Amino acid sequence: MPTAFKHQGRKKKKKKKAIWFRTFDGGEEQARNRFQSELEFVQCLANPNYLNFLAQRGVLRERPFINYLKYLLYWKEPEYAKFLKYPHCLHMLELLQYEHLRKELVNAQCAKFIDEQQLLHWQHYSRKRTRLQQALAEQQQPQQQPPPHGNATTK
Repeated sequence: MPTAFKHQGRKKKKKKKAIWFRTFDGGEEQARNRFQSELEFVQCLANPNYLNFLAQRGVLRERPFINYLKYLLYWKEPEYAKFLKYPHCLHMLELLQYEHLRKELVNAQCAKFIDEQQLLHWQHYSRKRTRLQQALAEQQQPQQQPPPHGNATTK
């Protein structure tokens, strides 16, 4: 017997539904599957080579797909974004709203350029962040030192 049918007879305890498992017509299981597949797809948008693949096959020109990209913008909300592992996907989702980028992604050089820019960002992100944190700490350090007391200088 397939595993999908084995557990149908059992009664399930009602669990508090999390916000991302909003039920649609098919119930909680279908909503969970929808959430998971949309999560995976949105994260695939961080891959410029995948976007090039879609563009070369004409998917990025189809009106239903463009509407789907608009629909997926809800992933930018913090309650959904916290599940993403690849934050570049949100930036790419935003950029895919523009027809000009969707047309340019047919060109492999465009995808290669985006890929290189992502790599450079990842390579230099921690270094830049460390420098910014050090600069902020140096700015705050003089402000935190207490002023000298007049009693300490007069002896």
